[in-house]
Amino acid sequence: MNICSKLILFLIITGLGTINSSAITKEEPKEKNADGPYLFYLPDGNKRIISVDTNGCIKDTIFASTNFILPVTSHSGKHKFEVQLHPITRQSCKSPKSKKLFVISDPHGNLDCFVSVLRSNNIIDESYNWIYGKNHLIILGDVFDRGKDVLPIFWLIYKLEKEAQDAGGQLSFLLGNHEPMVLAGDYRYMDKTYKELAEKLNIDYRDMFGPDTELGCWLATRNAMQIIGNDLFVHAGLSKAFLEKNLSVEQVNEELSRGLFMSKQERKELSPLTEFLYGSEGPIWYRGMVRNDEKYNPLHINDLQLILNRYKVKRIIVGHTIFPDIKTLYGRRVITVNVDNKKNFESVTGRGILIKNSKTFVISDKGILKELYL
Repeated sequence: MNICSKLILFLIITGLGTINSSAITKEEPKEKNADGPYLFYLPDGNKRIISVDTNGCIKDTIFASTNFILPVTSHSGKHKFEVQLHPITRQSCKSPKSKKLFVISDPHGNLDCFVSVLRSNNIIDESYNWIYGKNHLIILGDVFDRGKDVLPIFWLIYKLEKEAQDAGGQLSFLLGNHEPMVLAGDYRYMDKTYKELAEKLNIDYRDMFGPDTELGCWLATRNAMQIIGNDLFVHAGLSKAFLEKNLSVEQVNEELSRGLFMSKQERKELSPLTEFLYGSEGPIWYRGMVRNDEKYNPLHINDLQLILNRYKVKRIIVGHTIFPDIKTLYGRRVITVNVDNKKNFESVTGRGILIKNSKTFVISDKGILKELYL
């Protein structure tokens, strides 16, 4: 019995679902990287699951059951965990601050670094389970592109979101700029493994996260801005042009969701607001809050204060733009938490921040490094 056949038998025995048609084994890809599962909802009510094991065997299977427990494996086979589907809802864009709030950004398909920082700071255990209790983890976007473990990171966040909720805590994943890039068909930063798989399956890669998929449905309800306590979280930053739009956080989140699966041209045609929010002055792209280069149209400190007043917050915390370490700006009213995850993992330097009670700390893969005096 070959590997693919064994897996199909395992799925039947473990009750993952009733197979309505046989699994289809495709030609092996050039690189033997595990990937998946991609879960599609078919018009007839059945479910299609596509996955690749560590031997490069592609499995394409139809299920009738709704009782799914999905096995997830990283590209190398190093990380393995299971995911159970759960109801998908949009989180409130405003919530009180928990005792501990842990903030990281831009995982970009690097599951090793993502898991390392969560384990070393006692957010997940060795079995990838939530152990952060009633506390809050927020991830400031950009799982897509660059790395080989995009899907396992999405599934782990999806899994932990439900476990955090069950424990009385919260996990929030905000949209970055790379989520709508890929969903619009912009693959310039995508690892070639994904391109090869999509070609083998004769599926446009963006459709593997479309609105008829489980992760597509989930991404369609993610916020782009969120206020927690006195802090506002957004992937890139807020511009003067954004301020002049006088938008509520709810309006921003809903409008970005409306255009998430559209092309650049379709977003432009949908509305001027959609085009603006997805543009260089919008909250998922704007760098002028953290960069002084003229081309980024840097934000004046007076306009920053108007933004803080507009949203009734004291600080704005962003990712997107990479810095060598955690950085504060505008008299510590802006904190940027995006770093080179691999480099900072290896050098045991800043990977994010921990807001604990009234104090803010820089954290690494060894725990707390230092306090940020704000």
